[in-house]
Amino acid sequence: MDELVQRFLAGDRRALARIITRVENGTLEGRDYVRALYPHSGRAHIVGITGGAGSGKSTLTGALATELRRREKTVAIIAVDPSSPFTHGALLGDRIRMQDVTMDPGVYMRSMAGRGALGGLAPAIADVVAVVDAFGFDYVIIETIGAGQDEVEIAGTAMTTVLVNNPGTGDDIQALKAGIIEIADILVVNKADHPGADILVSQLQALLALSPADQRRPPILKTTATRNEGLAALADAIDEHRAYLESSGLLASHRSEDARHQLLAITQQLLLEEIRKAAPEAVIETLTSRIASRQLDPHTAAEELAALVLPRS
Repeated sequence: MDELVQRFLAGDRRALARIITRVENGTLEGRDYVRALYPHSGRAHIVGITGGAGSGKSTLTGALATELRRREKTVAIIAVDPSSPFTHGALLGDRIRMQDVTMDPGVYMRSMAGRGALGGLAPAIADVVAVVDAFGFDYVIIETIGAGQDEVEIAGTAMTTVLVNNPGTGDDIQALKAGIIEIADILVVNKADHPGADILVSQLQALLALSPADQRRPPILKTTATRNEGLAALADAIDEHRAYLESSGLLASHRSEDARHQLLAITQQLLLEEIRKAAPEAVIETLTSRIASRQLDPHTAAEELAALVLPRS
């Protein structure tokens, strides 16, 4: 392990890939790597790219990486792909869509399967972000699964969240619904060369006009990622948002909230693992049967299961 960490800290990308694999698989060895590398993280700016399926997130992500490379910044891309609900396997098609940018030595691309996790992200995303951050990239871009109105987990992980919309989908009003739009730090109307782009911009402007006057209103940008149009303005907006976070003190607040979320989420996971270790399968089956037959309510059954590892008060 020490040898692989040293290679990682020396900039060896094969070591980076091997460590990410162990971390993504959720092994005890992977947790050891996170412990060793976590103190080296916290320098990169984490950017989330989210939006509905078909909005052009992958193309936009690749074009944004190209623009950041033009500015001599290094970029890591973590693309989360949807998984089979049965096998948890994934096509990992984002790697195919971004082939051109991944040939750049200043760009590192990693695809991850969602593995059934809710919120548009993968279960190990926070740990993988910490690892690529520790490697020394200037920007880490996370592209989520095509998100719905309530899939807003990216806002807790990314420092700057870019919500991608596109016109002509037949239901532009989806962009105006509560939930996902509230997480946006930057609003992007992609495929701006399509009819209806200006109408969608107007709809977004009308929505933002309803927000409190003292609340920061995200900029609305038009891009056509396939032509690399509007990407310079998007990169500028990301840097401006980062400067705003730093000057307002919100960056420290965001890191604190993210740390709290990770602490509680990982504690919950560890407790569940301990319960599964302590509880014989026969006990779980008995409790399951009693719940199904309405002999016992789920809360009481869960308390009995948790009591196997937690002392009763």
